[in-house]
Amino acid sequence: MDEQEKEKAVGVVREYFRKVGVGAVQVTRGKIRVGDTLKFKGHTTDFVQRVESIQENLQPIMEASEGDFVGIKVDERVREGDLVFLESGSSEEMA
Repeated sequence: MDEQEKEKAVGVVREYFRKVGVGAVQVTRGKIRVGDTLKFKGHTTDFVQRVESIQENLQPIMEASEGDFVGIKVDERVREGDLVFLESGSSEEMA
Protein backbone atom coordinates (compact mmCIF):
# COMPACT_ATOMS: atom_id res chain seq x y z
CA MET A 1 0.00 0.00 0.00
CA ASP A 2 1.38 3.38 -0.90
CA GLU A 3 1.39 6.51 1.26
CA GLN A 4 -1.35 8.18 -0.77
CA GLU A 5 -3.69 5.24 -0.10
CA LYS A 6 -2.90 5.35 3.64
CA GLU A 7 -3.78 9.05 3.72
CA LYS A 8 -7.29 8.31 2.39
CA ALA A 9 -8.06 5.69 5.04
CA VAL A 10 -10.61 6.57 7.74
CA GLY A 11 -9.34 3.93 10.13
CA VAL A 12 -7.06 1.02 10.86
CA VAL A 13 -7.85 -2.41 12.30
CA ARG A 14 -6.07 -2.97 15.63
CA GLU A 15 -7.48 -6.40 16.51
CA TYR A 16 -9.99 -9.04 15.38
CA PHE A 17 -12.30 -10.99 17.67
CA ARG A 18 -13.01 -14.19 15.77
CA LYS A 19 -15.72 -15.66 18.02
CA VAL A 20 -17.97 -12.61 17.67
CA GLY A 21 -16.81 -11.47 14.20
CA VAL A 22 -15.83 -7.97 15.32
CA GLY A 23 -12.93 -5.84 14.18
CA ALA A 24 -11.48 -3.33 16.64
CA VAL A 25 -10.97 -0.19 14.56
CA GLN A 26 -9.19 3.02 15.47
CA VAL A 27 -10.80 5.91 13.57
CA THR A 28 -7.97 8.02 12.18
CA ARG A 29 -9.89 10.51 10.01
CA GLY A 30 -13.45 11.77 9.69
CA LYS A 31 -16.40 9.73 10.92
CA ILE A 32 -17.81 6.24 10.49
CA ARG A 33 -21.59 5.89 10.85
CA VAL A 34 -24.01 3.00 10.98
CA GLY A 35 -25.24 2.66 7.38
CA ASP A 36 -21.93 3.69 5.80
CA THR A 37 -20.23 1.37 3.35
CA LEU A 38 -16.65 0.53 4.29
CA LYS A 39 -13.85 -1.19 2.41
CA PHE A 40 -11.38 -3.25 4.44
CA LYS A 41 -8.05 -3.67 2.66
CA GLY A 42 -4.77 -5.31 3.64
CA HIS A 43 -2.24 -7.85 2.38
CA THR A 44 -4.83 -10.66 2.34
CA THR A 45 -8.00 -8.68 3.11
CA ASP A 46 -10.15 -6.99 0.46
CA PHE A 47 -13.90 -6.70 0.91
CA VAL A 48 -16.68 -4.12 1.11
CA GLN A 49 -19.62 -4.14 3.49
CA ARG A 50 -22.30 -1.92 4.98
CA VAL A 51 -21.87 -0.99 8.67
CA GLU A 52 -24.68 -2.63 10.64
CA SER A 53 -23.28 -2.20 14.15
CA ILE A 54 -20.71 -0.03 15.95
CA GLN A 55 -19.88 -0.36 19.64
CA GLU A 56 -17.70 1.65 21.98
CA ASN A 57 -16.97 0.16 25.43
CA LEU A 58 -19.55 -2.57 24.62
CA GLN A 59 -22.29 0.07 24.14
CA PRO A 60 -23.98 0.55 20.75
CA ILE A 61 -23.32 3.92 19.10
CA MET A 62 -24.48 5.42 15.81
CA GLU A 63 -21.21 7.08 14.78
CA ALA A 64 -17.52 7.10 15.62
CA SER A 65 -15.23 10.10 15.19
CA GLU A 66 -11.53 10.63 14.71
CA GLY A 67 -9.62 9.22 17.67
CA ASP A 68 -12.35 6.77 18.70
CA PHE A 69 -11.52 3.09 19.20
CA VAL A 70 -14.61 1.04 18.30
CA GLY A 71 -15.82 -2.45 17.49
CA ILE A 72 -17.43 -2.97 14.09
CA LYS A 73 -19.26 -6.18 13.22
CA VAL A 74 -17.64 -7.59 10.05
CA ASP A 75 -18.72 -10.27 7.58
CA GLU A 76 -15.18 -11.50 6.92
CA ARG A 77 -11.97 -11.84 8.89
CA VAL A 78 -9.91 -8.67 9.24
CA ARG A 79 -6.31 -8.45 10.36
CA GLU A 80 -4.28 -6.08 12.49
CA GLY A 81 -3.03 -3.26 10.28
CA ASP A 82 -5.76 -3.55 7.63
CA LEU A 83 -6.90 -0.13 6.45
CA VAL A 84 -10.54 0.97 6.49
CA PHE A 85 -11.89 3.22 3.74
CA LEU A 86 -15.22 5.03 3.40
CA GLU A 87 -16.76 4.02 0.08
CA SER A 88 -18.42 6.45 -2.34
CA GLY A 89 -22.06 7.11 -1.60
CA SER A 90 -21.67 6.79 2.16
CA SER A 91 -23.29 9.33 4.45
CA GLU A 92 -20.23 11.60 4.64
CA GLU A 93 -17.61 11.45 1.95
CA MET A 94 -14.08 12.54 2.67
CA ALA A 95 -12.94 15.83 1.13
